[in-house]
Parts: sequence; structure tokens; C-alpha cells
Amino acid sequence: MRRSVPDASYEEFVRASTVPLLRVAWLLTGDHHAAQDLVQETHVRMAARWASVTRDDADPMPYARTVLHRLHVDRWRWRSRRPERLVDVVPEGAGRAGDPDLRMTLQAALATLTPRQRAVLVLRFLEDRTEVQSAEVLGCSPNTVKSQTRHALARLRELNPHLVAELAPARTEA
Repeated sequence: MRRSVPDASYEEFVRASTVPLLRVAWLLTGDHHAAQDLVQETHVRMAARWASVTRDDADPMPYARTVLHRLHVDRWRWRSRRPERLVDVVPEGAGRAGDPDLRMTLQAALATLTPRQRAVLVLRFLEDRTEVQSAEVLGCSPNTVKSQTRHALARLRELNPHLVAELAPARTEA
């Protein structure tokens, strides 16, 4: 079987998409190495379908994000869950918050959630997707996304009341 090698546009896409995909993958997994593996597997899957993904000059990034999220869902759905490892240093560029203490607090708070809850929050609030779009990526119903979002936010409020207090001024300023 002969496989076609993606063209130069694929190489350009890999260079441009690695950091944004790594940021999302790191937020989903909480582990830098697992995030790198997830992004690498996403790029491998993209290479295999590059011609069809870029047909009609379509933007490949939404497809790449969908692949990344589905790979992540597959990992926590089918593999035995290993304990998460928290790190002392946040990888460079992994968070958007300017305050390092706030980033560490957010990281610890996300680590208290289940993988599905974390995925829902990343899709809904980091990637600013609708409930329907998030449901499509996760392969579930919009009502499941709503309930998982509600449960995740309630858990964050319950386990991290200081985080809510820290983020409240940021929400009013924005």
C-alpha cells in the first residue's frame, strides 16, 4: 500500500499548531509528557487524512482540535487511569493567566476533577465552544455537557472557595 506524503503545507501546519494544541492537551491531561504524546498522535492522524482535511482550502485547526479531544477521551475511557502527577513548575506557555500563583491554583483545581469534567471545562471555557459543539467532540449529548459542566463548577466551588474569590475580581474587570 502506497501512502502519500503530506506536502509543505502540512509541515507549516505542524509548526503553527504545535504550541496551541500542546496548551490545550496540557490542560486536559495535567501532564506535560502525556500532552506531548497527545499532540504527536494528533499530528500523525492529521497526516494520514491531510488531503481530505484541507480540501476546499478548509482550515485544518478545528479538525485537529476535534482529533485531539477525541484521542484524549479514548485514553481516559479505555485505559486504566494512572494517578496524575502534579509538577512544581508550569510548562512555559501552558496557561494564559498572567499570575503564576493563579496558574498553579488553577492547575491544582483542575486536577481535582474527573477527566470528563476537565475536558468539558476546557472545551466550554478555554476553547469557547457551545454545548452542542462540545458534545460533538466528546461523543455525548448536549445535556451531558450541561450536567458535567454544572458538576465540575460545583466541585471547583466546593473544594476551592479561595479560587472563586481570586477569580471574581478578574471577571468583573473583563
